[in-house]
Amino acid sequence: LIQKHCYCITRMTSAAGLSEVAPRMPMESAAAAAAAEAEMNGEESAVAIGDPQKHPLHNRWTLWFFKNDRQKSWNENQKEVTSFSFVEDFWALFNHIQPASKLPVGCDYSLFKHGINPMWEDPGNVNGGRWLITLDKNKRNHSMDSFWIETLLLLIGEGFDEDSDEVCGAIVQIRAKQDKLSVWTRTADKRDSCVNIGQRLKEALKIPDNIQIAYQTHTDQEQKSSSMAKSTYVL
Repeated sequence: LIQKHCYCITRMTSAAGLSEVAPRMPMESAAAAAAAEAEMNGEESAVAIGDPQKHPLHNRWTLWFFKNDRQKSWNENQKEVTSFSFVEDFWALFNHIQPASKLPVGCDYSLFKHGINPMWEDPGNVNGGRWLITLDKNKRNHSMDSFWIETLLLLIGEGFDEDSDEVCGAIVQIRAKQDKLSVWTRTADKRDSCVNIGQRLKEALKIPDNIQIAYQTHTDQEQKSSSMAKSTYVL
């Protein structure tokens, strides 16, 4: 019940006009703006105490940005942007950055629970997997942005109900032929939790029953290319 309340508050706060916070800007500028704002305001917890209107999230979340530069290592290309613990801070950040559909090819956004890095090797991810949705690039402008924001609201609003603790984060990847959106879970062997998460995701994104989404374990992806990885669960 508490988790459902958090999900509703997250959506209600969106409708309350926070989308007018600021014009959107490139990720590099948004990161600088977020850092400057944090420096001016001090610690988030101090701000919350003085502002009873802020709505705390159940978890603290971290936004990451990946920009493909072949001259750098994968770790160097993956940048931690900022973290937040309140609904209002999420919307302030989201409305400062470019929509996923406007990112250059080869770039990713990742939103993960604070302390979990968006990589297979992280202890929080190593035994898990991902629900994967692929989109043709001609659907990028509308479907991708809609899918991405709905996924983010599910994450930060604990919209997966009792299975929300099994969710680690989500990634949107812009690629030349097909874009990808994935939700990562902690334990691939927990079939019921994984299936419930996939069903809730499919329901929230309004994916028709005749279109399947697949779950792949990180272990299988690591051993094979993404396109060759077998599907552990299919919905």
